[in-house]
Amino acid sequence: MLDYHVHLWPHPQVADETDLAVERLAQYCESASAAGVTEIALTEHYNRFTKGRELVEGWWATEPNQDLRSYISHYFDHHATADLDRYVDTVVAAKAAGLPIVAGLEVDYYPGLMDKVSRFLDGYPFDVLLGSIHWLGTWMFDIFSEPVQMAEWDRRGTNPAWRSYAEAIEELAATGTCDVLAHPDLVKVTGRIADSGVVAEVEERICEAAVSSGMAAELSSAGFRKPIGEAYPSSSLLARLFSRGVPITTASDTHGMAHLADRTPELRELAAAAGYTALRAFRGRKGYDVELGEAPSRPEPPASEPGPDVTDSKSVP
Repeated sequence: MLDYHVHLWPHPQVADETDLAVERLAQYCESASAAGVTEIALTEHYNRFTKGRELVEGWWATEPNQDLRSYISHYFDHHATADLDRYVDTVVAAKAAGLPIVAGLEVDYYPGLMDKVSRFLDGYPFDVLLGSIHWLGTWMFDIFSEPVQMAEWDRRGTNPAWRSYAEAIEELAATGTCDVLAHPDLVKVTGRIADSGVVAEVEERICEAAVSSGMAAELSSAGFRKPIGEAYPSSSLLARLFSRGVPITTASDTHGMAHLADRTPELRELAAAAGYTALRAFRGRKGYDVELGEAPSRPEPPASEPGPDVTDSKSVP
């Protein structure tokens, strides 16, 4: 099994760069191995890094809602403190030391800026990039601990919010920036479920976005720790993804070691029940399949085609 969504720092915590050490990453690998996970992908948030922020600085400035605009600006102030080069160098060193780890990043959708973000990230030796939708415009819809964010659910309505989420997924996938759709139906996080017809429409649009872009999708245990109380994606979306040939990774979305390899046996059962016999692993942004339950063989990208050089609250203190 794989855990292809691992963060170093809980959301409320300012990045502690003493965690950027091979010895620290070895502890993650040991803990994962004890839980039956043979490889992890370190996928810290793009917005944790000062260089990442510099590239998208002020993208929230046109938001007319002052409360939403102020919140997300403060969110970036709090989170964007770490050094991206040091992060990458540490993961590369961990790989060189033989640790079963791959270098990744979780990248949110910045409308109109993804070409710039993609070119910037191409300069780093990442193995896998996760694509995520955590906000619609500047509405951080999954921060269920904040009244300002939750009030938007009532103002916008559940069905429109789900459709806006689908549109954002489609736009992100179409940019070709990322390799995996992280927690693909995150819009259900608060337990607000759209009408059945809208759910079916949105799930089909998510599936088609993955198919048309060639992206894999993530099967994540994180939803079990949220108000929705189930995996991402839903069983119906997972079945739809399988029927269309979309490969999957498995993931905990842990922030720190607390939930590393969380519910690995359940994820394996869910994948197998949907029909999957393999998971998608990555090296140098190239995907390849490993048997469900087997260890990746750790191939390198071909020389002719080198790879490019409610647990963790997101509220801001």
